[in-house]
Amino acid sequence: MASRLYAWARFAVAHRGRVIGVWLLLLAAVGGLGITIHGKVASDFTVPGIESQQAQDLLEKKFPDAAGGVIRVVYAAPKDGTLTESKAEAAIRTGLGRAAEISGVVQVTDPFTTGTMSADKRIGYADIRFRQAAADVTQQAKDSLSGAMAPAKKAGLEVEYGGTAMKAQTKVGGPAELVGVVVALVVLALTLGSLIAAGLPLLTAVVGVAIGVLGVKFMSTWVSITGTSTVLALMIGLAVGIDYALFIISRHREQLADPGMDAEESVARAVATAGSAVVFAGATVIIALAALCATGIPFLAVMGLSAAATVLIAVLIAVSLVPAVLGLLGERLRPRAGKPRPGRRERAPGAWGLAWARAVTRKPLIVLLAGVIALLALALPARNLRLGLPSYASDPTTSTQHKSYDLLTEGFGPGFNATLVAVVDTKAIPAAKITATVTDLRTSLAGDSDVAAVSQPVPNADKSLVVMGVVPRTGPDDQATTDLVHRLRDNAPAIAGAGGTLYIAGQTAAAIDVAHKLSGALPGFVAIIVILALILLTLAFRSLLVPLKAALGFLLSVAAALGTTVWVFQYGHLNGPLAIPAAAPVTSFLPVLLIGVLFGLAMDYEVFLVSRMREHHENTLDAQRAVVHGVARSGRVVSAAALIMAAVFAGFVFNEDPVIKSIGFALAIGVLIDAFVVRMTLVPAAMALLGRRAWSLPRWLDRALPDVDIEGAGLPDRTTAKGDAERHEVPVG
Repeated sequence: MASRLYAWARFAVAHRGRVIGVWLLLLAAVGGLGITIHGKVASDFTVPGIESQQAQDLLEKKFPDAAGGVIRVVYAAPKDGTLTESKAEAAIRTGLGRAAEISGVVQVTDPFTTGTMSADKRIGYADIRFRQAAADVTQQAKDSLSGAMAPAKKAGLEVEYGGTAMKAQTKVGGPAELVGVVVALVVLALTLGSLIAAGLPLLTAVVGVAIGVLGVKFMSTWVSITGTSTVLALMIGLAVGIDYALFIISRHREQLADPGMDAEESVARAVATAGSAVVFAGATVIIALAALCATGIPFLAVMGLSAAATVLIAVLIAVSLVPAVLGLLGERLRPRAGKPRPGRRERAPGAWGLAWARAVTRKPLIVLLAGVIALLALALPARNLRLGLPSYASDPTTSTQHKSYDLLTEGFGPGFNATLVAVVDTKAIPAAKITATVTDLRTSLAGDSDVAAVSQPVPNADKSLVVMGVVPRTGPDDQATTDLVHRLRDNAPAIAGAGGTLYIAGQTAAAIDVAHKLSGALPGFVAIIVILALILLTLAFRSLLVPLKAALGFLLSVAAALGTTVWVFQYGHLNGPLAIPAAAPVTSFLPVLLIGVLFGLAMDYEVFLVSRMREHHENTLDAQRAVVHGVARSGRVVSAAALIMAAVFAGFVFNEDPVIKSIGFALAIGVLIDAFVVRMTLVPAAMALLGRRAWSLPRWLDRALPDVDIEGAGLPDRTTAKGDAERHEVPVG
């Protein structure tokens, strides 16, 4: 691999103008398509085949009036007033009359007719049902509804909005995300010691992210893509794009510190060595993200493929655009020799990494045990992991969705926001038995101690479908509500015996079904990732113990990151500093996503760190010194890369979207744990304990495995390379 990348890098440097031009042309083409031609970004997470989705599909087919999106308008009178006062009632009725005239509205309920008011008459609600599905209700319709409610606000009432059609679109680009980029720039400048060199990874990463994200937007014309998919592609693409360029540029400047090293030869060697590690590490990220398809969940597969495509672009940019720009800059990136300062001892490059490696390997067993115990302690909260999808309680406290949630809880109890929908397909039930069957079902549902109320049955036009609302006594995020859904579904055999089919659906049931589906997919996905790690690292390092150690370290990183995420988001710690509105179950697809992304990133650091150890071991056959040398040479850049990646992810922790917030936190803490605790501490300690055994491989397996050469052992020596360069001299500039 190294020899081919070496030849390719020399080509990219020789034709740097054309390479840069091709990337700029691709940016313009994909950017133009993504901006002008794109579909609508979805805001819901649907999974075909689960019971709640089957019910929704049935409603859309047989009872479209009950399947459309709903905006629930919640009214609250002042503390000393009621909604039944003449002025308040008149204002509400006027607003609802105007709402009925909005395009797409098919039904408007009246709280004074339906009785949907709290016992003290201070809080009430009206449902505005649209013909379109919830995700298709336009912003214009929402704005018109807000305008229609002006009389109620003028009368002194608080008016807030909830319902299925009020899910907010995911937004990025706020100050917090920009702070992450600024931190990345500072770390780059300190690591590379040059503002020009520091700006280059950011520039190339932005090009890659723009192509990737706008390409994903273009694909949304044909594929349903959630807003989370584009944000994840942006988050991952920006982080790995900066890191991959950093690894190559850092190696280039390290080589240029030698006055005898030709700049163009240095670029080629940096791409051949660090670039080989980039390609290998990038491949692991891509495969891990693409492996999300194995979960069998479409929105998660699209999410993984979108991020994988952006990572692929980052890899291609690192081994083509980066060397082309480095060739353009030429000698300007050569480090300047510092002037000696009287009375001050100058530190050699990698001095702190050398000191750290010696400290870790001095008592490796103690370090290893202490690190493992610490990580297991962080992982403990994960034993109580509960999965779900965020309700409006997780939205910002200033949002109308959160305010409507709080008002409904105050007026009608916590279970009102967890309302379930019992859907009965009565087509195969004899006409004479339909009424009795539905009545018995309603009695059975209402008889559960955790059910607060069951609405009257509502049939569709041909009476082949009946719908009932079921209000639990507990909120959407409570375990008791999950248990209730399972008990209510136990009524299905009785309905089936009469010839019908019972579905328990609604937003809360859908969140429970998605969580259950993902929990079932998790063990198989973990197995795929671990086996993949063992295979890839065995190929890279021609060792059995190094891959096994890496896989175990990865599992510790994931467990610790997941435990910390549960402690913060599910247990409710640090809610204030992190602006988390309420404790809630962990986003159902976060563990799968965390495992896929963190696996790829963990393998990045493993490859960059251990490849330097193996390179030194191949040259000296001294296993102990190889460990120290690897950390001394790669510690600085791996630490910088981890800080950059964590800063980028942490910037998304303050995004208002609760899903993006939890993903950003989990990835940021996961990267920090994996880089600094596992790779920089436990890996050197374990390698020191293993000694020469770390690099052992059965002869039959050694002969069977291809030699991928990520250390550049097959590169020509510098003298030969210089002669070749002089015979094929390339003009600078």
